[in-house]
Amino acid sequence: MSMMELLMSGLTAVFNPSMFFMVCVAIVLGTVFGALPGVSATMAVALGLTFTYTMEPIPAIVFLTAIYCSSITGGSITAILFKIPGVPSSAPTTFDGYPMAQRGEAGKALGVALLASAIGGLFSALAMFLLSQPLTAAALQFGPADLFAITFMGLSILTCLDSDHVLTTIISGLLGLLLACIGQDKMYAVQRLTFGSQQLLAGVEMIPVLIGLFAITEVLRQTNPKKKSMTAEDGIGGGKVNTKMPSLKEILSIKWTLLRCSVVGTVVGILPGAGATIASFLCYTMENKISKYPEKFGTGIIDGIAASEAANNAATGGAMVPLLSLGIPGGNAAAVMMSALTLKGVQLGPLLLTNQPEYLSATFVSMIVTNILMVVVAMGIAKVFAQILAIPYSYLGPIIVMLALIGSYANQMAIADVRIMVLAGVLGLLVKVCHFNSAAIVLGLVLGSMCESNFSRAYLMSKANLGTMFMRPIAGTVMIVCIILLVTPIVMPLIKKKKAQ
Repeated sequence: MSMMELLMSGLTAVFNPSMFFMVCVAIVLGTVFGALPGVSATMAVALGLTFTYTMEPIPAIVFLTAIYCSSITGGSITAILFKIPGVPSSAPTTFDGYPMAQRGEAGKALGVALLASAIGGLFSALAMFLLSQPLTAAALQFGPADLFAITFMGLSILTCLDSDHVLTTIISGLLGLLLACIGQDKMYAVQRLTFGSQQLLAGVEMIPVLIGLFAITEVLRQTNPKKKSMTAEDGIGGGKVNTKMPSLKEILSIKWTLLRCSVVGTVVGILPGAGATIASFLCYTMENKISKYPEKFGTGIIDGIAASEAANNAATGGAMVPLLSLGIPGGNAAAVMMSALTLKGVQLGPLLLTNQPEYLSATFVSMIVTNILMVVVAMGIAKVFAQILAIPYSYLGPIIVMLALIGSYANQMAIADVRIMVLAGVLGLLVKVCHFNSAAIVLGLVLGSMCESNFSRAYLMSKANLGTMFMRPIAGTVMIVCIILLVTPIVMPLIKKKKAQ
């Protein structure tokens, strides 16, 4: 089947009146789910799964794809307006989005986020359609040693998160790694740091920790008795926030950021198990490192928002590449889609695109339509969420806590996750008081288990020989980059001191 025939079959499937209506419904649902604190993209797809039981396989994957893409975008709304990432991959968006909102630029921050989301999503959809087989073949070349090197690079960029407090940032990252070690070792089934608790055997879930560090900590900070009570006028925009798309000059100023992060986000999305969260953190820190003004990151600039949102939306298309081509989900949300299609008798794998290429074309068109329409939908939903900011904080605080409790519990229906969330909230408050870095803790937790499992497998496969383990071209090259990143904070001050003399 030619590219044109593929495209026509996808357009026919998606623009069927009933199917197009369902896609619109899915976009609204996905954006709302994504904007709600504690509802991850995976949970949004899982909640949307119940709507697909009576659908045929192609409409089902179109519907779930629309929810998946729009939920990632929806997470940026609460990240900017409330400093609560709606989905984990929107956590870096809070670093610059919320400070912009506090300056009265919430509308512009939302506009940049929506534009970057659309560009990242459209780029990854095009990459999925044109390069599905070649990119999947490339991802298959990544062994455990290569994946360890890539995840270790994600940890090494902790040194770039806060150039003024490198030591405390690294300590924060190590604390995140410590949290990732809690639970049962995946290679040897040894219990670690569980203190006899069966509820901790599965480890510490990221969503409760994320909600605690960002949502509960912020509520505790706002309830400081020394601070005056918030009123509607004190809210960001007084509850009246109109999304303002960036000007042409602003778009041109971030054009390379959008391109780089769309490419990197797509590639990271293709790697099994990586996902939008890693893509978002990786691209944010990458842009911080190569920026001409790194000191402005975290103070409220559009570059940071563009990097995070372009990357996490680009990862959605990347995650679909191995799913459609090999039957290997690129992320948790893709795994839910795979389960839905398997229940309907679809045999995912290399033969799927040969025998039923309409799955690829329908997914592609669905992603294109979703990434365009969700900009309009998100504008309307952002207005609704912005009205919540006009509520006095004495009412808003308990509402946020309630949503945080529901989000943490709904993740696995486990009361242990609620306890973890509360502890994470207290920890977040201590982190702020001691000037540590919450983002570094989250990054350590996200990458820790993946880094450890890949290292263990690579170490066994190389027969306990580290030299052999890193002789692979990809692993060796990435580890050299990691070393450069780690020594840069030490070497650069020495160079500057020498130049000053």
